[in-house]
Amino acid sequence: MSEGTGPLVGEDGVARCPWGGGPAMIAYHDTEWGVPLHGEDAWFERLSLEGFQAGLSWRTILDKRQRFREVFHGFVVDEVAAMTDADLELLMADPGIVRNRAKVLATRGNARATQALRERGGLGALLASYAPEETPRPAVVEEVPTVSEESTALSKALRRLGFSFVGPTTMYALMEASGLVDTHLLGCHRRGVRHAT
Repeated sequence: MSEGTGPLVGEDGVARCPWGGGPAMIAYHDTEWGVPLHGEDAWFERLSLEGFQAGLSWRTILDKRQRFREVFHGFVVDEVAAMTDADLELLMADPGIVRNRAKVLATRGNARATQALRERGGLGALLASYAPEETPRPAVVEEVPTVSEESTALSKALRRLGFSFVGPTTMYALMEASGLVDTHLLGCHRRGVRHAT
């Protein structure tokens, strides 16, 4: 095995990616991360939360996810697209979310860009079309990519379509979280989950 940080065996005897520690992160790692998404709203939520995560830890977003869902109407695309400037301004006083004005505005803008994509097959189909033919096979954390040729191309395509907070690294994180690539470490009990659902 390569040198570096490989899967860790928890108190329950199960080998996991080392970031999957603590009850909330274990639950997320074991039940959500890398599982394929279905439906426009699910893809839009993932895109939005990954955008909010840029520059922050995923744990921060996970801890605030329920409140994000409440204030952004469950990430129903049409409802977010219809939010007014006054609606968004109220969010800037809500400590339950990440109060970054540019990211809040981008969420509505991205909802509107998602609506426009419906005539071209939809957001999910576009994102999935950038999945690579081969997925990485990292044995240790140090071998996990943070960007790829495909995530860079996806980022450029989304920006051309009016999306924001969709940089190459953010899009690679989305690809990991939604099972478009599998970066569970070799030896992690969830390796291969994208093919098992």
